[in-house]
Amino acid sequence: MKIATFNINGIKARAQALPDWLDEAQPDVVLLQEIKSVDEAFPREIFEDRGYNVETHGQKSFNGVAILSKFPLEDVVRGLPGDDEDEQARWIEATVVNKTAVRVCGLYLPNGNPAPGPKYDYKLAWMERLRTRAKHLLQNEEVALMAGDYNVIPQDLDAARPQAWETDALALPETRAAFRRILNLGFTEAVRARTHAAGLYSFWDYQAGAWQRNDGIRIDHFLLTPQCADLLSEAGIDSQVRDREKPSDHVPVWIELDA
Repeated sequence: MKIATFNINGIKARAQALPDWLDEAQPDVVLLQEIKSVDEAFPREIFEDRGYNVETHGQKSFNGVAILSKFPLEDVVRGLPGDDEDEQARWIEATVVNKTAVRVCGLYLPNGNPAPGPKYDYKLAWMERLRTRAKHLLQNEEVALMAGDYNVIPQDLDAARPQAWETDALALPETRAAFRRILNLGFTEAVRARTHAAGLYSFWDYQAGAWQRNDGIRIDHFLLTPQCADLLSEAGIDSQVRDREKPSDHVPVWIELDA
């Protein structure tokens, strides 16, 4: 089973680029972030015509997450538990029903800038709620993963110019510590389980020729429960997608499971 995560930075803007990549890469399941669309306006037919079941948790103009799956989806949950007043569409989860059931959680973690400030406070609070949900996934002892745009640069190795991010909410010590607290519960970070090579990035800013200079960062991650990590056979980043017409500033990150 090939599962991918892709922050598309607007479904309308990526109306051609996303289907082109789907046709090429043939993922079984895709977790999308920043669809920037209400549920009713999401172009489901594009994906249903390709054999995908579609579940969305949208929001007008901002945020928004979705799941595309060639297998049936059950027990869909929208919204990260822990704050009933949080109206931002940043979390969706469902069980992918195949020969092995896989609980997939798609997330778009808050950016947090400027830091310090209320946006950074929201980011850290959201990460604490994420840690609580992560604990429950582990307690259930199921094949499960949490994947998406974490807006976290885990370590200096994950940035072309780490010094440029030292005061940014994506790389502040508090951010990295919060990420480690989740990881250290017992999760496997899929890409780093396969390689510790430098120069692996999933985001390049649109400004200042970042792509052309390979001035990237790695902020899109897969965290796997032990039961899921046991099934991991491969992981990768489709960086070539960034060089195409009307690209997102992110690229797909994917894993393959023997499931």
